[in-house]
Amino acid sequence: MLRSMYSGIGGMRGFQTKLDVIGNNIANVNTTGFKKSRVTFQDIFSQTMSGGSAGTTTGTNGTGGTNPKQVGLGSTIAAIDTIHTGGNLQTTIKPSDVGIEGNGYFVVLDASGEKFLTRDGNFHFDNDGYLVNANGMFVLGPGSSTSEPKDKIKIDRDYKTYSIGADGKITYTKSDGATAEAGPIGLAMVANPEGLEKAGMNTYKIKSPAAGTPTYGAPKSGAFGILRSSMLEMSNVDLSEEFTEMIVAQRGFQANSRIITTSDSILEELVNLKR
Repeated sequence: MLRSMYSGIGGMRGFQTKLDVIGNNIANVNTTGFKKSRVTFQDIFSQTMSGGSAGTTTGTNGTGGTNPKQVGLGSTIAAIDTIHTGGNLQTTIKPSDVGIEGNGYFVVLDASGEKFLTRDGNFHFDNDGYLVNANGMFVLGPGSSTSEPKDKIKIDRDYKTYSIGADGKITYTKSDGATAEAGPIGLAMVANPEGLEKAGMNTYKIKSPAAGTPTYGAPKSGAFGILRSSMLEMSNVDLSEEFTEMIVAQRGFQANSRIITTSDSILEELVNLKR
């Protein structure tokens, strides 16, 4: 009977975590480049009351096999996965907005010299002509296949107009009417995107052991995707799915709490046998 109470506690903890993840997904439904998460469960160790046995036969006599008798001890969280499916590309009027169609992540550099990966292409040119994201991190070029990129992307400060191509190259017009090129914007890929660790500010740690060592390249090369200027990749959160999962989690939490109250009622009856 006490086993059922502890199973109910474990179930409530699991569904509370599931609600936390759902709440975070819904809160980021309009976050650029956000990737939703999901919670999966697994059963905990089962207590074996008696083991199973194989059947034995000797001529016409013998016994058949028996199955093991086990009592489960509840559930626990198996994984909290990040789903890296692509979000919808939304058209904007800002030419420095860049969305990735296909595989790859932008590589950005913060003030401390640490690099991160991101799918958020909300970029702009700062006062020195460097291409940066909304948090002031520098957007980097492609680098080589296995060497981390180092080059920041910069255009002349006296530019008049510019455009970003599908291959990541930036073509701009100077104040004297001459044209020039910068870039291209680099991309990175990892073998296991679900292994990337979130670092906040729409970024992932570039050194995530579970994700594998990144490979680098330019858009439209190899398996890398292409870039879409004046577009942003939106969150891949589906509100209808999240609200459905919220109902399931809420009912699961209520059912596990009912296990505890029912077990408590039975224990109360046992205590009251001696009056």
